[in-house]
Amino acid sequence: MSLDIVILAAGQGTRMRSALPKVLHPVAGNSMLGHVIHSARQLQPQGIHVVIGHGAELVRERLAAADLNFVMQDKQLGTGHAVAQALPAITADTVLVLYGDVPLIEVQTLQRLLAKVSDKQLGLLTVTLQDPTGYGRIVRDAEGQVTAIVEHKDASEAQKAIKEGNTGILAMPAARLADWMGRLSNNNAQGEYYLTDVIAMAVADGLVVATEQPHDPMEVQGANDRRQLSELERHYQLREGRRLMAQGVTLRDPARFDVRGEVSVGRDVLIDINVILEGKVVIEDDVQIGPNCVIKDSTLRKGAIIKANTHLEGAVMGEGSDAGPFARLRPGSVLEAKAHVGNFVELKNAHLGEGAKAGHLTYLGDAEIGARTNIGAGTITCNYDGANKFKTVMGEDVFIGSNNSLVAPVEIKAGATTAAGSTITQAVEAGDLAVARARQRNISGWKRPEKIKKS
Repeated sequence: MSLDIVILAAGQGTRMRSALPKVLHPVAGNSMLGHVIHSARQLQPQGIHVVIGHGAELVRERLAAADLNFVMQDKQLGTGHAVAQALPAITADTVLVLYGDVPLIEVQTLQRLLAKVSDKQLGLLTVTLQDPTGYGRIVRDAEGQVTAIVEHKDASEAQKAIKEGNTGILAMPAARLADWMGRLSNNNAQGEYYLTDVIAMAVADGLVVATEQPHDPMEVQGANDRRQLSELERHYQLREGRRLMAQGVTLRDPARFDVRGEVSVGRDVLIDINVILEGKVVIEDDVQIGPNCVIKDSTLRKGAIIKANTHLEGAVMGEGSDAGPFARLRPGSVLEAKAHVGNFVELKNAHLGEGAKAGHLTYLGDAEIGARTNIGAGTITCNYDGANKFKTVMGEDVFIGSNNSLVAPVEIKAGATTAAGSTITQAVEAGDLAVARARQRNISGWKRPEKIKKS
């Protein structure tokens, strides 16, 4: 069965009170529409058609991809009118309609819904709520068969008492769609063309409306304002937390933990409070992450330890290595097994060999550092001359004294030592001691300046 997916994303979202189109507001670091597109792709459709309107150019710019077909809805005349705009591009057997502001819908739920569709049956996703105010109501006959959907504003008091609401998510045989779209009317309280009217047409045409429900009602929750957006955010995070805990992660407090990307984890991982994982993060067995850490697009090998208030981006932590507290590893930073960077150490495009150490107050940029090398406090690599970047290379077992400036390009060979307070501008041969500082002079009888008294 071939599949076309239509995603309705043309609304303005006036209650957001924002210049940003509603569907571009983020949940877990990705736009709401981005989440819906991600779920749609997992169904492997032959086409994904995104109906855009308000902020169309920005939506197109942010989410443009080869597998997306953007369809313009110049006037927002209702959900039925929106789907009709995508009709000319639909060629599959089945059409699934999704919404760009309903980001938590699960792929498994959509798969169950699609399994209901045939030439004589369409699939409708409904939700049973204690308070379905605002939802269209599912009207059933005495045998329990769906006969129609009545929008809340058009519903009678008896219909408003119905607890089963319409989510708007619908899967149907494409061959019927053009006929149904042509028969839609805007004779209702809103003066709009409702996609929900398709249900009554389908019943009149002899089709069965088969319903499916999400396991969690929050899957079909949309966001019309900032409060609802925050509810989606927190629900997403708690869902991700449960997923990770099921895989062997201890979260000190799932309510104080955020995932904003794709995370894979091993067993016996410990994550403290206020940790943010962004982009693609790989965490292997026995990793420990302290509080208040931000880890983005990084890999943490078995047994790595990230201490409090440490920030990693585009970094690799080797097996048994550790960083922090208050360390920053920028893109291209690699720590081999058992390497250590301590408090207030910053790395950028720096490779520390096995067992290498930079304990504190150090900047290492564009550097290759050999195994077991020790970097003293206050050391910096001077890797930028104002126009170009240059590399610092240290061999194995090098000892760099405190408060060194290493002016790249420069090489310090295996087993060499540099004295504290040195500015190293030339190569240091293996085993040598380099001293590059002014000779100390003590001046006897020197008097400090005194403050001039005002007259």
